Amino acid sequence: MADGVPTPSEASDADLVARWQAGDERAASRLVERHADAVARFVSSLGLRSGVEDVVQDTFVRAFGALASFRGESSLRTWLFTIARRLVSDVRRARRRHPEDEEVREGDAATEYDALDIVIADESHRRMRDALATLSPTQREVFVLRVNEGLSYKEIAEVAGTTEGAARVHYHNALRQVKERLHA
Repeated sequence: MADGVPTPSEASDADLVARWQAGDERAASRLVERHADAVARFVSSLGLRSGVEDVVQDTFVRAFGALASFRGESSLRTWLFTIARRLVSDVRRARRRHPEDEEVREGDAATEYDALDIVIADESHRRMRDALATLSPTQREVFVLRVNEGLSYKEIAEVAGTTEGAARVHYHNALRQVKERLHA
């Protein structure tokens, strides 16, 4: 404890949530570091074998997006497990609706571009560029490294000089903002 303030490893989840809401992104990273493994084990225990990491990431994205509605009647970890459980149900429903082994039919393949395709591609490119411009420099860097370069979070952390957990949080906050901007 330094100057009466608990260090991030000593801070309670409530303290870290309050810090994150006040703008301390390191607090969000600490929450992810503290709970991600437990959420992953829980998701795996529900029988999900592929896509566990995606569900864990989506769990934190949803949680950080809804922290204002977290009433604290249960522990943060329990709340995260509840979100993860709902996401696993969503994944299972989606997989039943769209089986991965669905056959590609001959008419499904696109063979030509026309003028409308070019206009749509240009508009999409402009909207994406505008959405990226709204991100903080760190979010933009992490987003581009992940999406354009395909780097792992560990590699991004090395490049950006941050932790793997922070890279995940920055990416998912950026992704949420880009999605909101593109769907506006």
